[in-house]
Amino acid sequence: MTADDSLMSTLKGIPVVSEVAAGSSAGVAPGVRSGQKYLTPQGFTAIKDGVKPHGAPDRHGLSGKPSWLKARLAMGEGYDFVRRTVREHRLATVCEEAKCPNIGECWNAGTATIMLMGSVCTRACRFCAVDTGNPRGWLDAEEPRHVAQSVALMQLRYVVLTSVNRDDLPDGGAAHYAACIRAIRQANPVTAVEALTPDFQGVLRDVDTVVDAGPQVFAQNIETVYRLTHPVRDPRAGYRQTLAVLAHARQHRPDLLTKSSLMLGIGESEQEIAQCMDDLRSAGVDILTLGQYLRPTLHHLSVQRFVTPEQFEQYRAWGLARGFRECVSGPLVRSSYRAEQALAGNNVGLKAAATPA
Repeated sequence: MTADDSLMSTLKGIPVVSEVAAGSSAGVAPGVRSGQKYLTPQGFTAIKDGVKPHGAPDRHGLSGKPSWLKARLAMGEGYDFVRRTVREHRLATVCEEAKCPNIGECWNAGTATIMLMGSVCTRACRFCAVDTGNPRGWLDAEEPRHVAQSVALMQLRYVVLTSVNRDDLPDGGAAHYAACIRAIRQANPVTAVEALTPDFQGVLRDVDTVVDAGPQVFAQNIETVYRLTHPVRDPRAGYRQTLAVLAHARQHRPDLLTKSSLMLGIGESEQEIAQCMDDLRSAGVDILTLGQYLRPTLHHLSVQRFVTPEQFEQYRAWGLARGFRECVSGPLVRSSYRAEQALAGNNVGLKAAATPA
């Protein structure tokens, strides 16, 4: 083990856990293939990995991975502890569901982000491997209590709450989301909460509901540049819609930190990256994360380029020059990667031209 490896094991990564949820891997029948429909334990259908096959698999785009995209093998005492914990407490993990490359590092750090409202999303973004379906109003009324207990179990000082989109709910799940934040703050008053939310279809009163529950950080991911928003994101998502949600959250609570994330390697130009940064800053966003898009299955969007670590360093400099309080930038960076270190001013500990693995 190198000195860097020793340091890495002490830093907080971000696994994502939730109570057993509709369509989580725990509820998928054995043998269900990517793109196939299955019946969840709650009685509705979902699509494994979120995208149906459309004809022959798309084999265009880049294949293989450069050396800087080699992630740490998922093993070790910390990893085993988190894995046992999530299994024994009937938890599902989005790091598994979304095929996150950082699962080994993150679980070895023994920390967690919590995913709310199930693991079946009502949207079908073409970059995302989370299962898609219509939960038809299903919610676990006990989830706020279970989430607070999970935070206590993991002894978290910083927790990121994320969720699937729930367009089947009248408020997009905002009240449920807020109830989970309040439960955490009541049971774990020293724990800081970051809310990585859906866009609530741009309904700003639902944004207020979450912001008023008291998270320290409010995040909504813009995902890609304006030109590529569709087809990268579901038609119900929108570039301007995300900007409006972020701007309103900041206006509604000026002390709130706001955050967004941008995937690279889908076909965007450097001019478009710069424009997206400018748009996010105009919306008052404080923190930006940049990472490499990695294709989860052959039915998802193909990779158009592998951004080098040196280029990620350049983009970080662009972000800082534009006034972001931090711009976390690296090949394996994801929106919640080392989230509690985002204001440390050192690219959350990532070295120039180095990977997070």
